[in-house]
Amino acid sequence: MRLLYIVASYLLFAVLFPVLSVHRKTRHGLRQRLGFFAPGELPARGDGPTFWMHGASAGDLLALSPMFAPLRARFPGCRIVLSTMTNSGYMMGRDRLARQVDAVVYAPYDLWGATRRAVRAIQPDVLVLEYTEIWPNLIRAASRAGGRVTLTNGRFSPGNQGRYRRLFSLIGNPLKDLSLFLMRGEDEAERVLALGAPDERVFVTGNTKFDALAVGERTPEDESLRAALGLKDGERVWIAGSTHEGEEEHLLAVYRRLLEAHPELRLVIAPRYIDRAGRIVALARDAGLSVGLRSKGNEERGRVVVLDSMGELSRAYGLATLVFVGGSFTTRGGQNILEPAGQGKPVLFGPHMENFQDSVQVLVGRGGIQVNDAEHLYRVMSELLAKPETVVSLGELARMTVRQVSGASQRNVEHMARVLGA
Repeated sequence: MRLLYIVASYLLFAVLFPVLSVHRKTRHGLRQRLGFFAPGELPARGDGPTFWMHGASAGDLLALSPMFAPLRARFPGCRIVLSTMTNSGYMMGRDRLARQVDAVVYAPYDLWGATRRAVRAIQPDVLVLEYTEIWPNLIRAASRAGGRVTLTNGRFSPGNQGRYRRLFSLIGNPLKDLSLFLMRGEDEAERVLALGAPDERVFVTGNTKFDALAVGERTPEDESLRAALGLKDGERVWIAGSTHEGEEEHLLAVYRRLLEAHPELRLVIAPRYIDRAGRIVALARDAGLSVGLRSKGNEERGRVVVLDSMGELSRAYGLATLVFVGGSFTTRGGQNILEPAGQGKPVLFGPHMENFQDSVQVLVGRGGIQVNDAEHLYRVMSELLAKPETVVSLGELARMTVRQVSGASQRNVEHMARVLGA
């Protein structure tokens, strides 16, 4: 059955490779994706174990990052190699996380040869996968080489249970090669057990992304960002983060209406993909609004500013009065609403949060407000802007809520220590 998957993966790769080689998310790093690493791209083995931690995209890497410090503390001398599948994930890992890890690389394609070469090069004692990153060839290669394979922040969609069962019946069950299943919640644990995970390897530890969200005092870099956005100290700011195509038109319309009662309000739009910045500038101008770009220091001193830079949204949230998180007025399924909540900001979001239901359950009624549409968003924001004391209390409630659900990273590290015999 494994042979069937190996052959099928090569056939599928042959069909998809022309698309993968030109798509903006996957067109770089071909050599590493095939399992080849140049001298100096991977660190020498240290005195401690090697942890290969894999997250598919930039957001997934950030969810893994709270485990770096506990791993260093628990395993002095360990190596941490971070891998990702997308170009944006690689850039973010290189720019924001490189100081915390020993290497940032592209993950290999899930091909028999590429995964074996990557495992031989990295030599992981523990391969850490995230969410539903079940790659049979990679799991098999790491397990056969003597590594332990761990799933963290484990989640399995109830709607896909039947598909997983059919796939596993054809190719063999890759879950049997995992040493640990560290699941986000009891319902996720029940689903992975139903798929054949050994009972003694399944534990509910929570979600590590909650651990990265509480933020301390403001820094000089935050004030530099404020200046680059053209914002004045004390100015009320609405930040719309991780927006997608089709959302900005509604947000700009809401903003224009809010300006009638709150002419001092500023709007910062941070698109999920920064190559859409020009499109948003055009939309703002069509709406009769002055607009500038963060990359140009908002030289126009526009009421609307487009955050067209990588890795600054989290810090920008700290400058906000109110936050709306995008991907929720479209079928995208939402984006991370806990990041601004952890910074003490009331968070609004739309009806489509299918990919972040755990976050919605945590935050609604505790500093998070779900709105039905743009009209509902306008009404809620009008009420909040008229009551500054309510904004402050909701923000503090959001911050405390995030703190109360933290601790998964430390629990995960202790489980890894146990399977390593440390």
